[in-house]
Amino acid sequence: MSLTAPARPGTAWTPLTGPAHSIALEVLLDGPLPRSELARRLELSPGSLTRLSRPLLDSGLLVETTGVCDPVSGRPTRPLDVEEDGHHFVGVKLTADTAYAVLTTLRARVVAELQAPLPDRSPAACVAVVGDLVRSLAASPGAGRARVRAVGVGLGGRVARDGEVLSARYLGWESVPFGRALEAELGLPVVVDNDVLSLTRAEQWFGTARRCDHFAVVVVGTGVGYGLVVHDEVLDHPDAGVGLLGHFPLDPTGPLCPDGHTGCAEAMLTREAVEVRAGLALRRPVAFDEVLALAAAGEPLARRVVDDSARALGVLLAAIGNLTMPRKVLVSGENAGLAEVGAEAMESGIRAHRNPHASELDVDVQHTGFPEWARGAAVTAIRTFVLGHHR
Repeated sequence: MSLTAPARPGTAWTPLTGPAHSIALEVLLDGPLPRSELARRLELSPGSLTRLSRPLLDSGLLVETTGVCDPVSGRPTRPLDVEEDGHHFVGVKLTADTAYAVLTTLRARVVAELQAPLPDRSPAACVAVVGDLVRSLAASPGAGRARVRAVGVGLGGRVARDGEVLSARYLGWESVPFGRALEAELGLPVVVDNDVLSLTRAEQWFGTARRCDHFAVVVVGTGVGYGLVVHDEVLDHPDAGVGLLGHFPLDPTGPLCPDGHTGCAEAMLTREAVEVRAGLALRRPVAFDEVLALAAAGEPLARRVVDDSARALGVLLAAIGNLTMPRKVLVSGENAGLAEVGAEAMESGIRAHRNPHASELDVDVQHTGFPEWARGAAVTAIRTFVLGHHR
């Protein structure tokens, strides 16, 4: 199966601007939509909507669905929708030793997934592994006849807008033009993004924060990550990959992190930190999931470790709420279970650091595994296809 998209005008949304672009985006996010509803949302006359949507229908970006009754006029209508299964995207999450990849539709629905170990962490090896995964997914039964339009790659690190990986600690990379190398390998548009920003973009368009124009994402796992959306825009900056919240102070009596900071986010919230503290308390090695299970079952030492971390998480969430005033805060990542098993402690941490007259902080817990990280990278590729720019 060929990977490349047909070379004819209108097969991507790059040229769209103004009202035509707004029509396509509204339909992507909320379709199928009756024309009367689209016209109302975009403040267009019926004639203008017909004129602007015609090229989108002719190009195949939009399709007319089965006729229904228009809720405004009461007359039969054919709502506009996207051909979701007609466009596929691949998202890849790179870790220090594995590449996780998913194939998605235009609305980020996962239809196939694969993973492969990295033989080493060199850029050339990663390009080869990712290239093989993309080709395998494009030829998988879930792909059908649809073509892959773009590829997104998410990784922990600082990434420039042109796809150059400025630094990636887990991979040992500095100034690696990974996006260009992968485009040369595949002959497809490739967008490389910080993995937390990709996850934030996925929540913004297709997740629990959909249609929320001001929210924050806090990721707790191997490290501590942070994404912020303001006025419906993801705050994108190379420093997003630095781990700016990693050494935010949370507990003045807490343990030291590897850099010598007392009770910072890395010392209190990361998987390794929780496992080390639980191991010292229980006097044996203990994995993170077991710590949560023991705490949930009432084991007092594990309970203390989880509650201390959950309370520190509450302090962090309160600080984010105080400083950025989001409408919603999503807690995600491999350690998101801290917010559930330690819910009472987390709430106490929030209350202790919030003004009692402030509105209640809306916290939503999302469990995130590697397929979800890869889906986030796919959403970055979808946004590239839709918006016409890499990030």
